[in-house]
Amino acid sequence: MTRTPSTVRPPVSVNVGDEIPSREIGPVSRTDIVRFAGAGGDFNPLHHDPKFAAKAGFPDVIAMGQLQAGLLAGWLTDWCGVEHLRELEVRFRTPVHLGAVLRFTGEVVELTEEDDEPVAVLDLRASAGDTAVVRAGAVVRRR
Repeated sequence: MTRTPSTVRPPVSVNVGDEIPSREIGPVSRTDIVRFAGAGGDFNPLHHDPKFAAKAGFPDVIAMGQLQAGLLAGWLTDWCGVEHLRELEVRFRTPVHLGAVLRFTGEVVELTEEDDEPVAVLDLRASAGDTAVVRAGAVVRRR
């Protein structure tokens, strides 16, 4: 049996240069890291063992990159709708430490068509203070 959603969100209506509403998340806590490790199965000791992290040159444990990627994807799809996300590419720039407040921002950089579908190409960023921690690009369906 096929189920049809009761509510279908329309694709975004955007222009080149439009900014995506920003979001701040944090501060990143040890609990956030441990919960994500449990959900995703990433038990690298850099993410839960302070002594191991210190031996690797970090002041304490660091958040796994997929945590930032997941938060970024959630922010993006809250805006555009997961059903309209066509592509997401994430690049990790620098580790995220305990206490970091992540700020997600983005901009529409191109309007085009892919597979006969109108799409918007996005430039996305996550930063902790003045430090870029993630750069990403996305393609989303548009009106």
